[in-house]
Amino acid sequence: MQEIKIRDYFDADQSDAVLIHDQARPVELQGSCDARAFVPLMNDATDLAEFLSCRKLVACVGQKIVGFVGINKNEIGWLYMRTEDSGKGIGRKLLQQALKEIKEAEHLTANACVFVLNGNKPAIGLYQSEGFQIVETFKSRNNGYPCTVYRMQCF
Repeated sequence: MQEIKIRDYFDADQSDAVLIHDQARPVELQGSCDARAFVPLMNDATDLAEFLSCRKLVACVGQKIVGFVGINKNEIGWLYMRTEDSGKGIGRKLLQQALKEIKEAEHLTANACVFVLNGNKPAIGLYQSEGFQIVETFKSRNNGYPCTVYRMQCF
């Protein structure tokens, strides 16, 4: 695999990011929530508004976007990569860059946090390996379907 480069997200990246999200989201839901909870990003007004409002970074291999992460103040979200590129260190690089940016933001004093579905074992393992701990567990709904969510925080 070529070198992974992290760069700022541009509006022109939206179609690639949406494709990556829509490909990876059903995998994220496995073991956590009914598969019918999946809604394509462009059809989910609430998620789309959240996606558009956060700062985003993309991971590229050559010119191809292979993943992205969103940052909103001290919260990390939207950490997705192409399913065929999962397990290649892309998510880790995106997470590490997001953590670096959160720590460098002078106006933020809170530790970084993330919300993860309880059945998303690969994501939980990644976050834990980067210093996150589960600080809260709560019941929620994902597009009307029950799920359990972990709030994880990096200390």
